[in-house]
Amino acid sequence: MNPSHSNRDNEVVTTALLLAAGKGSRLYPLTHNTPKCLTMVHEASILERLVINLEKQGFKRLVVVTGYKKQCIRDFLGTRACGMKIDYIFSPLYATTNNIYSLWMAREIINEPFLLVESDLVFDVSLLDDMRYPDRIAVACMQPWMNGSTVTVNRSQRVKKFQNGITGTFGEIRYKTVNIYSFSLSSWHSITERLDQHISAGKVNNYYETVFAEMVADGSLSLKIVSFDGKPWYEIDTVEDLAEADKLFSADKYETKIHSNITKHTSGISKSFFQHTKSMGKETNTRSLSRLRSLPQSNS
Repeated sequence: MNPSHSNRDNEVVTTALLLAAGKGSRLYPLTHNTPKCLTMVHEASILERLVINLEKQGFKRLVVVTGYKKQCIRDFLGTRACGMKIDYIFSPLYATTNNIYSLWMAREIINEPFLLVESDLVFDVSLLDDMRYPDRIAVACMQPWMNGSTVTVNRSQRVKKFQNGITGTFGEIRYKTVNIYSFSLSSWHSITERLDQHISAGKVNNYYETVFAEMVADGSLSLKIVSFDGKPWYEIDTVEDLAEADKLFSADKYETKIHSNITKHTSGISKSFFQHTKSMGKETNTRSLSRLRSLPQSNS
């Protein structure tokens, strides 16, 4: 490890990396004309909520990996929003690659500790309190609606092992990953080396958890867990997820409003565009949620 990195590894994280390249096909038709992160959740988009939360937590820089409908995101954020400097990376292979490739795309533009967050998450701002320190992973107790990667934890509250999926029999308590991580600079350098190996081998359709799992297993990455239980959060992949998130983040439970700095600092975008985008999203959501209510409800 480079000694010059050691001090920075313990600093409070002020840079965030947002992966927002995917098509969000499971949310169609809401994502027909706009990227997934601009989907409305009770009158505010996922991206708007994220930017406001990061600003409240003192973040100074946001790096966004774009792909599908990239210009919508650039028009919404511009080069500065809520006091944060915005940098963009375009992933031209977004339609044929997975998030491991999006993370790899950020290997040269980020050279500081950072927070990694997916673009389909809504959460209470206070949940980031303990994620602003390097080498942490957000987790939650398993719930019926959850799917995806899980982890087991040792007595030191650090990840012992990653598992792919939530099914199967197991003797240890498993926690759902929330898809929010923080990394020190030294960890990031080790991760990029492993990412290079995977991408060079053509493994562009894997999830980045594949890399994290390997590194945790061989001891080259150590992540302390941060519990996201007790405060609202939701991962939105489907219209059904959106309906649940819309209820969870209703107006009487979560304050949302357009932050004036977002409109002020966006480049080449008018207030009418914001109003049109929000109203268009509300109309689409209403149609989709109305259709959802007419469908048979699952047992879960």
